[in-house]
Amino acid sequence: MADTQSARTIAYSRAPFSTWLGVVFLFVLFGLIVLAVIGPSPRTSDYEETRAKKRMEKLKALHEETQKDLTTYAWVDKSKGVARIPIDRAMELTVTDLAQKKPAPAGPIATPAAQAAPAAAAPTGASPAPAASQQPGMAQPSAPAGSPAAQGAASPAPAPQQSPASPASPAPATTP
Repeated sequence: MADTQSARTIAYSRAPFSTWLGVVFLFVLFGLIVLAVIGPSPRTSDYEETRAKKRMEKLKALHEETQKDLTTYAWVDKSKGVARIPIDRAMELTVTDLAQKKPAPAGPIATPAAQAAPAAAAPTGASPAPAASQQPGMAQPSAPAGSPAAQGAASPAPAPQQSPASPASPAPATTP
């Protein structure tokens, strides 16, 4: 039994000192690389304050430029005769121009013919079914067996289906 235990023991060898020294050296090298990357970045709030000041200066310059564009006369394209005028003057000219024009009367609002197409597709001699009977899920009215409506209902023409998820939209309202 003693032979089996000695055969199962694993011989552990101690790592040489140079291996431990190499591991420590790698950790130190990693730390130096981290410091080299993070070190130059600013750690004070002065950096953010200077960035904020630069942004405010850019914003102020942009605001002054747009104010100048909105309040002064200038040529946009002199060869084509296109000029820029102050916004206040442009609004005055637009109001006087619109005041001189007579308003046109509004025409009638056209509503879409929801059931006009199915009636036109029905065979001749057959009377079109009411719009309510063409809705999905609704029962069709029964007609006498010999009537033209019953013959038209038996024709192979497909009935149009309206999606229940998209109800008909009302006509848009207009203001006077």
